[in-house]
Parts: sequence; structure tokens; C-alpha cells
Amino acid sequence: MVLEKIKQPNDIKNLTEEEVLALPAEIRSFLIEHLSKTGGHLASNLGTVELTIALHMLLDFPKDKLVWDVGHQAYTHKILTGRANEFDHLRQYDGISGFPKRVESPCDSFDTGHSSTSLSAALGYCMARDLAGDDYKVCAVIGDGALTGGLAYEALNNASRLKKSNFLIVLNDNEMSISKNVGGMSTNLERLRTSSKYVGLKNNVLSSLESWPNGERIIRKIRSTKNGIKSLMVPNMVFEDLGIMYLGPVDGHDIKAMMETFNMAMGINGPVLVHVITKKGNGYEPAERHPSRFHGTDIFEIETGLPMRNPNPGYTDVFSTVMRKMGDRNPEVVAITAAMAEGAGLKRFRNMFPDRFFDVGIAEEHAVTFAAGLALGGRIPVFAVYSSFLQRAYDQILEDVCLQNLHVIFAIDRAGLVGADGSTHQGIFDVSFLTSMPNMTVMAPKNKWELSDMMKFAVAYDGPIAIRYPRGEAYCGLKEHRAQIVLGKSEEIKAGSKVMLFALGSMVKKAEEVEELLKAHGIDAGICNARFAKPLDQAYLDKIKNEYDLIVTLEENVITGGFGQQVQAYLDDNGYNGQVLKIAVPDEFVRHGSVTLLFKELGMDAESITQRILEKLGK
Repeated sequence: MVLEKIKQPNDIKNLTEEEVLALPAEIRSFLIEHLSKTGGHLASNLGTVELTIALHMLLDFPKDKLVWDVGHQAYTHKILTGRANEFDHLRQYDGISGFPKRVESPCDSFDTGHSSTSLSAALGYCMARDLAGDDYKVCAVIGDGALTGGLAYEALNNASRLKKSNFLIVLNDNEMSISKNVGGMSTNLERLRTSSKYVGLKNNVLSSLESWPNGERIIRKIRSTKNGIKSLMVPNMVFEDLGIMYLGPVDGHDIKAMMETFNMAMGINGPVLVHVITKKGNGYEPAERHPSRFHGTDIFEIETGLPMRNPNPGYTDVFSTVMRKMGDRNPEVVAITAAMAEGAGLKRFRNMFPDRFFDVGIAEEHAVTFAAGLALGGRIPVFAVYSSFLQRAYDQILEDVCLQNLHVIFAIDRAGLVGADGSTHQGIFDVSFLTSMPNMTVMAPKNKWELSDMMKFAVAYDGPIAIRYPRGEAYCGLKEHRAQIVLGKSEEIKAGSKVMLFALGSMVKKAEEVEELLKAHGIDAGICNARFAKPLDQAYLDKIKNEYDLIVTLEENVITGGFGQQVQAYLDDNGYNGQVLKIAVPDEFVRHGSVTLLFKELGMDAESITQRILEKLGK
């Protein structure tokens, strides 16, 4: 196999032309086989195989810098830099990450996991290179989905100032982010894709000019003319209006065509954008038919593409059902997503109420301020978003929603540890930053029924309110405990003596496990479902501070500024003489691995918590 000849960076340059042409099929087979066993981002990687090969044929690693946007499409890059033998443990604990990681290889030039960052980072590399007098190449690969993010336009605006050195931008256009792309940029790119008359004419002209003695100078002159052929035949050329030279579209599955275009682009001073057309899921029929489902897939059967596991309904499914019902009962309820209709559970709402559903693209900042405007206009906006993506809109939540005390509902999915996607996706900061904001209310359900009740409470509420719930299967225990939701009031599950387990959201289930383990040591622990991270149930804390020697807070959030610290601060300020033990994620970024293993590693599994309690009690 040709792939066996790739042992280290730049080995691809030693292959024959025939071997290079055979390589894409081998890489696709390799990816399908391995990801069927480990899960991962399949469709996006199948679409960028030839694109990555073409770049690796021209770039010198690790000297040259290749910056991937999001990075979920960099699996072929990992293979071509000598990491193929590590794919058996992709996204597993102590295995390689599903995203670029500088600690993993010097060929990974920028750690990433969120979108729209590549252009800014790569432009920084360009400026640093020029200041140092170096000559390495810099290339950013950004998808058309990521190009809906405002940060990308800030970088494009700044990039136009680069005049004396090269900056290659590769626009990987597959008409998809996770969901189908929306908005003006998507429409503009569609016009570019279909401008075959212009593309054919331009290619013929360029081919002729390249053979002329001063051909390159003439080509640059033609491209610098704002009212030239392109402006007449392809309207709204946003890139060149920003000072970014545009080349393309180019077939993203034609290695030779891309190499020729990239090579030309690298010889031009200033920023050059090469528009490459790829097909998400290319080469694997199930992924081509269902690119959204294979964006991030669990283990699957290769022959059919069907998942090997059929999990029970998760919190996202519960939220989806509740949103559909809320939409049916209340015409003022509207839904917002940032390119995550399926992932965030809004597909059914979109299908039933298309006029009240808004996909704003990968633009969380805009989504929040847009929601503020909807609220001022009399609607009840629900912004469904992953926890790790919500933090991108911190300023908008604070300034545009909380400052004006607007009724915007934040449905925060993937709150807590998410597992295999690792440090860029762990949803462990939202309690800390949201509870610091005046007027914000923050809730977390203990089970699927409480999520439903909290959503109903949030719709009836008047003000900023967030509900955080974890990834994975919805807990079905404690059904008998379904006290009415009252602002700032917790729910005591069980009274005890000496030890009270004061748990937030998903950690109530963990508290049940700890309570059972403590029984074996003769300790009768109480359990309380906090329900609210803000406002704290101060009346309940005043009550139990005189009844328990040890209050244990449990949260699936970072300890710094979290629920536990706020509980301890209140108790300390109000005369509590006992001890507080805070069970939370340490003040660190959490790497990838199974959630079960990560809980154990962080000392947050039931056995570790029990041991920490016993040590606190001197047992």
C-alpha cells in the first residue's frame, strides 16, 4: 500500500505521480475503517483528502505553517505527518486528538476546535514571519461555514494590509458547516460556483498569459482592475472588494489542478484566496447522502453506515420535544441556532414552525444580540447552543441581554464534560461566567422531567434565563421528586445527618451513588437538588448550616467562580462553623477521553468523592 510509505512529514514528496493519485482512495478506506471503530468527524475529512494532499505536496513541514479552521477536517494532515499508526486510539484517553494539537506534532501550527479563527491566527504568523525576516509559507484552510463567522471578516479586513509577502487562504467550499449553510455569503459563493462561463473564460486567458514573457505582471494587472471581466460577469465579488485576490473555483478533488493553482497563488505578494469546491463525505455513499449525520459520528457499520449503538433518548431529544410543544402552545416562542439545528435539537421546531426558526450561521455573537432584538419586539427567543460555543458571545449576553434585563432563554446543551472532543468542547465554564452577570438566572435539571418543567418555567419567566443540561442519555431516576419550580428554590431529595450533598443538575445522580457508598461506612448523608446556580437558595442554606457538619457541593463545572465557591462564600459570610467540600472540575483544561474515565481522572466519580468525604470527616 502507498500509505505504508508515509512514515514522517514530507514523505509524500517521495512518491511517484501514480502513487500520489492512488493515495486518496487508500486514505478514505483507512478513515472509514478506523472511524467505524472509534467514531469521529468523518464526512468533513472525506471531503478534504485531495485538498490536503495537494497542500502537502507543496508545503515543507514543519517549517511552513498550515492553519486549519475548526480542525475537525485535519485527519488526512495527521496521517501525512506520520500519525497513521495512532488512529486506533483517535479521540480516546491518551490517544491522539480529533483536532490539531501542537503538543502532538510540530506540524500542527495552531490548536483549534472552534470556527472562524484560522485567518486571524495565520495572519499573525505572516506578520511575525515578516518581522523576523523569515521565508516560510503560511496557509489557512477555512470552510464556507466558518466564513459566516464575524471573526473571519475582521481578519480579511486586516489581511488586505499585507502587501509585500504572501498569505494563502484556501476556501474549502462544500456548502455545509454541520448543517446546510445559510445567509448572504452562502448565496454569494453559490453564484461563484455556478459561474462556469466566467471560470472557463478566465482559465483560457490565464493559460495564454502565463506563457508570455511578462505574463505574471499582466495577470496581476488584470486582477487588480475592479471593473474588469470578473466584476461584469460575477456580481458582488466581496473578496476582491476587500483587497483579497481571488482565484477559482477549483475542483477540490483534482490534485493536479489544485497544485497548479496553489503554486501560482504562493508566488503572489499579498493575500490570495483560492476557492476550492469539495464534496462533504466524498467517497463513502452513506456520508454523501447524510453529511450532517456523519459530521461527528459514533461507531458505525461500514456496509450500511448505520450506528452500532442505539442510545436511549438524551437531554437534547427531551429539549427537542419540549420546544415543539412550546411552539405549538405559545406563538410568541421563537428558536435560534448558530448552524446547529440538528445538533441542538431544533430540527422538529424548524419543520413545524419555519417562520419562527432562525439559523444565523456560525455567529453566536450575532445570535445573542439578534435574540435581544426579538425580545424587545415581543417574542420569546430560545437560543439553543452548546456550552463551549456560548462563551464566544460573552459580551453580547452581558451587554445586550442582561444589562437590558431582556427575556431571552439560553438552552445550553453539552454543559459539563463532553468526552472525546476534548479541551475545546468541554462545557465547564458556563456556570462561572453566567452567574457573574446581574439579572441572569441559571438552572440545571436533575432528570428529563425537570428539564421539561424548567423550560416551561423559563417561557413564563421575565428576564434572562439559562438552562444547562449535559450531553448524553437523559436521567430517568427520581421521577417521584417533581416539586414545582419556584425561583431560587432547591428541592430536598433526602434528609440526613452530618453530611449534606448539595448537587447541581447532572450531579444529583452522582450524589445518589455517593449516598449509597457512604451508607456502607455508617454515614447517613442527605441529598438536595440545588436546581438554581443563581439565585442561590439562601433560605435553605441558612437552614442546613445549623444541621450538618459537612456540606458537599457537586457541580459539572470548573471550580473557579463556580457553584461551590458561591455556596461556600455565602456560608462563610453567614456564620457557618462546619466544613465545605467542593466537588468540581479543577482549574485546568480537560483533555479528551470517555466521560466515565475523565470523571475518575478528575476525582469526580462516586468512589473518589466518597473517599474525599471520608478524608474530610477524618475517617
